Amino acid sequence: MALQIYNVLHREKEPFVPLHEGRVNMYVCGPTVYDHAHVGHAKTYVAFDVVVRYLRYSGYDVLYVQNLTDVGHILDSGEDRILKKARQTQSLPMQIAETYARSYFADMDALGVVRPDISPRASGHIPEQIEMIETLLAKGHAYISDDGNVYFDVRSWPEYGKLSNRRVEEQEAGSRESVREDKRNPEDFALWKLAEPEHILRWDSPWGVGYPGWHIECSAMSRKYLGDTFDIHGGGVDNIFPHNECEVAQSEAANEATFARYWMLVGSLTVPDEFGVPVKMSKSLGNFYTIKDALKLHRPEVLRLFILSGHYRNPIVFSEDALDAARKGWDRIYGAVRLVRTKLQSAPEGDAGGAFRDVVDKAKQQFIAAMDDDFNAPGGLAALYDLTREVNTLLNSSETVGRGVVEAIDQTYRELGGTVLGIVPEEEAAMASTSAEREAGLIQLLLDLRADARAQKDFARADQIRQQLTGLGVTLEDRPDGTIWRVD
Repeated sequence: MALQIYNVLHREKEPFVPLHEGRVNMYVCGPTVYDHAHVGHAKTYVAFDVVVRYLRYSGYDVLYVQNLTDVGHILDSGEDRILKKARQTQSLPMQIAETYARSYFADMDALGVVRPDISPRASGHIPEQIEMIETLLAKGHAYISDDGNVYFDVRSWPEYGKLSNRRVEEQEAGSRESVREDKRNPEDFALWKLAEPEHILRWDSPWGVGYPGWHIECSAMSRKYLGDTFDIHGGGVDNIFPHNECEVAQSEAANEATFARYWMLVGSLTVPDEFGVPVKMSKSLGNFYTIKDALKLHRPEVLRLFILSGHYRNPIVFSEDALDAARKGWDRIYGAVRLVRTKLQSAPEGDAGGAFRDVVDKAKQQFIAAMDDDFNAPGGLAALYDLTREVNTLLNSSETVGRGVVEAIDQTYRELGGTVLGIVPEEEAAMASTSAEREAGLIQLLLDLRADARAQKDFARADQIRQQLTGLGVTLEDRPDGTIWRVD
């Protein structure tokens, strides 16, 4: 089965046919950099990380663009988020943006999220935004109000609402931005706003000193780097209206061409409220957990597996039970990976046990079939769990397994679990740092001492070493071919 993508624009799965054979141009709405990223951001960007990884694994040349919003993101009060944070901390707006942009990339790096090819900033593309606004004015899709602000005239574009399935008459006036009396229609949205004297972020424009509205940045930057029409547009489902809807309208009105051909939107991450009812995690509600805090308690691979345990389009609940289940799932998979890599050190040359290659091939086929079905990561994980069960049975049996077969198993884990899903790290040295390598070496030293004690039938000493390691959070598992360990 060829790759199928659920296209939000048409509310159905569609075969993926890129605009240019072998190439994929992809744009994802990035974060507003006014605070540390939270686990809800992790859900969105890990999901699209896997999309990009799988497309590249499938042979596509992917150009991945993800913007950073550092101006123009308006609160219900009409206040810019960056400016609000700057006032709270008595900092310069660009100081705030730079601080949290660095924080965001550090978090993504820690989670193993591959950086986008281009990460354009709204503040660095003001000329492109002005140019698009001028085009919309010239074509009659925008107007300058009596107060000097520039608005998109929603009623000039009959297709407005096609992405979110909303009719103009049904929309609440002023969603995400304050209703202004200088609009022709309450649902019109700002393209350019004149700056008040105290407004720090300001640029010269044909309409006076001001700043762009929120929506215009993505339209201008995606056109600059990907062209009038591109393959995939991604983002969070909560931004389908008004942000994504406004992007479609202003882009297609200005460019007179289809904007994005496939729309992929990620479901929200929720947390239980005081009554146990799942509610969306967000900074505005104050119920968020930063990625930095989560990484203090959980391995990045465990957080990734937790996110990938649910389909990207569905909401998931962030809870200790869910994270514990993810940890156990990761332990099962990585325990098998450890066993395979240990076997590689002693496996005899040749292809003994070659029939197991059929099991490996079946797992790969199952994995690819799942991922081709709208990037069904839970189905991909199921294929790895099935493979893990078979691998444990094989390698814990008395059957001789040749090096060629063990290498095939190892390569499959590296490709599917590592390259695509990002949950299987490279060798132990890749666990993080020199300190992690030192820790692994010390644990192995204790395992060697314990093995010597058991060989000398000093079981009391062997048990003491096991208990001490358990107290430090290191679990041992004795197998016929030796002992492996994991950090809980």
